Amino acid sequence: MPTYDRIVADADLDGLCAAAVLKQALPEATVHFAHPALVRSGHLDDVIDRRTVMVDLPFHPACGWYVDHHHTNRPNEREAAVFLEAGGRLDWQDAPSAARVAYDLMSPEHPMPHLEAMMPFVDALDSGGIERAVFLEDGPLVRLSRCLGLLNEPFMHHVLVLLASGADSETMLQDPWVAETVAAAKLDREHALSMVEANTTVIDGLAVCRLDGQAGRVSGYLVTAHVGEAADACCIVHGHVDGAIDRADRPALSASFYANSFHHDRRRVDLSRMATLLDPTGGGHANACGCRVQPLDADGRVQDRAVEAADVERNLEAWLDLWRSMHAEAAHSSE
Repeated sequence: MPTYDRIVADADLDGLCAAAVLKQALPEATVHFAHPALVRSGHLDDVIDRRTVMVDLPFHPACGWYVDHHHTNRPNEREAAVFLEAGGRLDWQDAPSAARVAYDLMSPEHPMPHLEAMMPFVDALDSGGIERAVFLEDGPLVRLSRCLGLLNEPFMHHVLVLLASGADSETMLQDPWVAETVAAAKLDREHALSMVEANTTVIDGLAVCRLDGQAGRVSGYLVTAHVGEAADACCIVHGHVDGAIDRADRPALSASFYANSFHHDRRRVDLSRMATLLDPTGGGHANACGCRVQPLDADGRVQDRAVEAADVERNLEAWLDLWRSMHAEAAHSSE
């Protein structure tokens, strides 16, 4: 195996577990957690080189090994050919999680029985396959997933060390720091639900949760569990007008789109079309994706200026127009 001394992974449960898998095979590699916007905006250009493994993040041609499962991240044929010709390794698979891709690649040579039992949960959580009863039960792994992110990076590295050193999920959850953090997350759930209840409106089958200008984030699972079958998907707006991509404590204005995986008879649309409608750096899965709020003029054209509060309404108008069109198409095709 070529020499890789850095792993760059998304700062969520999937990215964390994928990094833990890769760390088993590359014990000397350092791990750097990030999020998609940091990659797409060029903030990590100085971090990524041919000795870097990237996982659960957008493709970067300067890396040495790329591991992922997002459809909008997959390099096209030309990008892939240039990358491989330069000596890069490309492992993109249509899998429920990036951790699954990494696990299937590495476990034959580096057995990881301690992670095997945790993999189905990671797959389900990342691919929208978690059952509503499991989510509402709010078990320890569900709570753990809410405790991750760049704002809690030291905690993420702590969990990473536990998993990479051979701890199974039960042992990891008994760790004092993990146990304390997961217990606190149970109380935070009540506050998050109150935020969803106060800020969510269902518009033509899309649950719009407006958290822009507010502290904290909520998951698409929480929003869709709250609205039930009244919505086929949700759009969560979060961040701040004066925020920045590289500030975990005050992120830039952005939106996340999630299908209502608890509504099995929902109209199925490709939400990544909404994520890429205005922002060419947006993307993700067809049922879970995101983008940044863009500065728009009154006619919906992107402008070269800083984002302002009124842009949220303009972006929402454009997203809702596309949503209504796709939603109607889905209804027609199901008839």
